[in-house]
Amino acid sequence: MQKIAALVETTRDENTQLMLNYQKGQITQTQYKLLLCSLYEIYRALEAELDRNADHPAVQPIYFPQELARLETLELDLEHFFGPHWRKRITVPAATHKYTQRLREIGKNSPNLLVAHAYTRYLGDLSGGQVLGKITQKSLGLSGNKGVFFFSFPGVTSPNRFKQLYRSRMNSIELTEQQRREVLDEATRAFEFNIEVFDDLQKMLSITEEASRNDVTSKTQSKTFSSSPVLQFALGVGITLATVGIGVYAF
Repeated sequence: MQKIAALVETTRDENTQLMLNYQKGQITQTQYKLLLCSLYEIYRALEAELDRNADHPAVQPIYFPQELARLETLELDLEHFFGPHWRKRITVPAATHKYTQRLREIGKNSPNLLVAHAYTRYLGDLSGGQVLGKITQKSLGLSGNKGVFFFSFPGVTSPNRFKQLYRSRMNSIELTEQQRREVLDEATRAFEFNIEVFDDLQKMLSITEEASRNDVTSKTQSKTFSSSPVLQFALGVGITLATVGIGVYAF
């Protein structure tokens, strides 16, 4: 019987090329801030369900809140960019709400499926965190960890060893063949949810871009200007959100 971690990784291997644009540093502050908002909502739902199901036989082996929890780091990053009242400024597309609803649904009715989402997100973020943190710092001109706490895992001293432990724990979960297939299907579904997220963001940005263009045209008919951050975001959001939002990083 094929191990559950190997099954999920089979799905992930098809998406690792999506890292390329982010690795080139093609990210703006507008893009990053909107990404953080969606990550916050996704992790808020995921970690609430993992906490609630911590004693479930399928969740307990891969439950590492002290080492992996991302919610507090995202709160720090959002406060850095939006200020102390950042919660009132969270903006996410309908697809993000759809994804979080799914997380809450399976947390209530099928906790074993949380394994697919936890594995995809946490091991992806852990694998790419250090590199992506540096890229983001350089691209946005950030200093220290301010704004990039999300990429830091102070509770994990050796990412490679921890990933081996996590896979081992995941493979120790006792599931029937049908349940294993359901976990694999859920991993595929997680990727689809995240693709929908960046598709929705592109639509939102297209509307914003059109409104901005009309406003600028009416006020400064003869003024020449370079591409705005919003336009740059609209052009690059697909690849970056498919990479970071899904948690897809090369092992």
